[in-house]
Amino acid sequence: MATKRPKTIAAYIAAASPAAQPHLRQVYKILKSVAPDAEEAIKWGNPFFIEPRFLFAFSAHKAHLSFAPSAKALKAYARELEKHQTTDNFLKIPYSEPVPEKLVRKLAEFQVKAVRARTDDNFW
Repeated sequence: MATKRPKTIAAYIAAASPAAQPHLRQVYKILKSVAPDAEEAIKWGNPFFIEPRFLFAFSAHKAHLSFAPSAKALKAYARELEKHQTTDNFLKIPYSEPVPEKLVRKLAEFQVKAVRARTDDNFW
């Protein structure tokens, strides 16, 4: 039997594994506080904040949460991210470790400012 895909971020978090839910709720709360007026959506199966462009996304995985501000945001905080697992586009937050709240907030705030300052379509 096919499962229903979540249509809201709240439903996405509720459908995630019990191990993922605390991290998802915490990251969601941070992102919501940084971009309270952003549209919330599920795109490509993952939670996104949009204002009017994509601000950031996050997603649950087996052992970690991925937070995707932008490659530019991650590069801007490369020194602070040295102790964390990253890719070009994602900060990986293992469920076995606390959410680095201050760092997630900084990345999100950087991204909001950068998106609001951009006027062209070649941001990402």
